[in-house]
Amino acid sequence: MENNGEKIEIKVCMGTGGIAAGGQEVLDAFEQQLGQAGIAASLDKNCTRHKVGCRGFCSRDVLVDVIIDEHRTTYQYIKPDMVARIVEEHIVGGAPVAEWEVKEDYRSFHDRQVKVVLSDCGEIDPEDIDAYMDGGGYGSARKALTTMTPEEIIEIVKKSGLRGRGGAGFPTGVKWEAARKQPPGLKYIICNADEGDPGAFMDRSVIEGNPHAVLEGMLVAAYAVGAEEGYVYIRAEYPLAVERLKIAIGQARERNLLGRNIMGTGLNFDVKVKLGAGAFVCGEETALIASIEGQRGMPRAKPPFPVASGLWGRPTVINNVETLANIPYIIRRGADWFASLGTERSKGTKVFALTGKVKNTGLIEVPMGMSIKDIIFSIGGGIEGGKKFKAVQMGGPSGGCIPEHLVGARICYENLMKLGAIVGSGGMIVLDEDDCMVNVAKYFLNFTQMESCGKCVPCRVGTKRLYEILDRITSGEGKESDLALLEKLSKDVKSASLCGLGQTAPNPVLSTLQYFRHEYEAHILEKKCPAKACKALITYRIHEEFCRGCGACMRVCPVGAISGRKKTPHTLNAAICIKCGSCFDICKFKAVSKE
Repeated sequence: MENNGEKIEIKVCMGTGGIAAGGQEVLDAFEQQLGQAGIAASLDKNCTRHKVGCRGFCSRDVLVDVIIDEHRTTYQYIKPDMVARIVEEHIVGGAPVAEWEVKEDYRSFHDRQVKVVLSDCGEIDPEDIDAYMDGGGYGSARKALTTMTPEEIIEIVKKSGLRGRGGAGFPTGVKWEAARKQPPGLKYIICNADEGDPGAFMDRSVIEGNPHAVLEGMLVAAYAVGAEEGYVYIRAEYPLAVERLKIAIGQARERNLLGRNIMGTGLNFDVKVKLGAGAFVCGEETALIASIEGQRGMPRAKPPFPVASGLWGRPTVINNVETLANIPYIIRRGADWFASLGTERSKGTKVFALTGKVKNTGLIEVPMGMSIKDIIFSIGGGIEGGKKFKAVQMGGPSGGCIPEHLVGARICYENLMKLGAIVGSGGMIVLDEDDCMVNVAKYFLNFTQMESCGKCVPCRVGTKRLYEILDRITSGEGKESDLALLEKLSKDVKSASLCGLGQTAPNPVLSTLQYFRHEYEAHILEKKCPAKACKALITYRIHEEFCRGCGACMRVCPVGAISGRKKTPHTLNAAICIKCGSCFDICKFKAVSKE
């Protein structure tokens, strides 16, 4: 076996999804196989093997790149016992294992994306500061600290049009400018990594895949506003992100990129990690501040805003992970470059967690202004199982449901708000014809009423009453007057709640009432669930003309509701049936119907 001086690089996906699929075992297998039969001796100087963060297409893990002299081959679904063949046939023999390579849908998943924040995720070792710096990392901070004034940095951020990616979409440069203008003294930078939306994993993946970009963004922000202390507020349920973040902070301190007299410029700035307990309300900035201070995570009335009086009463800038991770790229490539992406009022790109009933689930980054249709049907590959697309829930539990006839809508802050949804932190949950929209609204109201801190009555009591009405409707006990009551109560909760949790909690109710009112009416007036998803409104029947008397349904029924002799049509006792659906699922002859 001859190496011929080829440079070989092996990258194994070890984000949370990659590790769960066996990424560490795959990486260990490469080490073992390369160490056998003299391969390591021949290749070691020119062959690097390392972990990378999330590659986006998590459902194909473990994803492995083999790069030989810059020619990249990506493999999917790799298991440890497959590594020997890749080493023997591809790395040694020079012939990629074609049947294990990624398919066309993997490429189409990535082709329409424009990666800024995710550009290094899945490419560099997140635990190696040199890997980040070799690609220009911390160059933006050096440029900012040594050649620019704080005012010049703020002006670039303002000109770029970057808006907060945590949900509200407030102009980042304007927030920094307000903090800069506060009286001299102690100021803070806080990175909000308390990502709590169901189905959301954007910030988690960025920290797991490229924590140094976030730290560099915080460093630039600290210089711009005059801060000396920083916090990353991150939920304890993200152990891998926490571990890699702490490693990155330690490495940055060793290189004098955090600490005192950074890069010899006289700037003092350091970062601490604060673990959150998983309270959704702590995504709200004043509740987050209270939590860092050791108090119960509850919001307070504004003003004063945190830029004037935040952590321990001092001026505080709070940006989320994605916002801060954009900063190094904006400083490096310029405001005009960033502003050229997106729309007139929504600049740049946005990271989304694409989940639900879509074929290609995963983490994506697209320019603002891309249509929902392009995301779901081009990047996402359409609806799984050949089902019909029904709606997409945008913005997490605080967002709204956008129906099929508006699928051509373009994603930007203003447009989604007009449609009754929000960009939010970036959750996109795709729903199909089997999803009941009343039940979807109930699911999110259950979440928000449980996560309410209870400080203000409109949220504490209002979300609970909304949930109770929705539960009554899905149980077949709804009244026609409930529709007007839902609308009125939703508007009252939105207008009277103290913080963003309560102010946005009714969005799923209002959007589904707007676009799917007929489903509510069917539940109330006909006592039917059109999607056949609400258990209380479902009836199972066995049709004698199709029943072969095989006995399969009878064997799986947990309560003995089905009876009959072999090879004769069976019967189902509706009074006993608990509507578990086991008979419907197991029948091969379609003799059981769900009505």
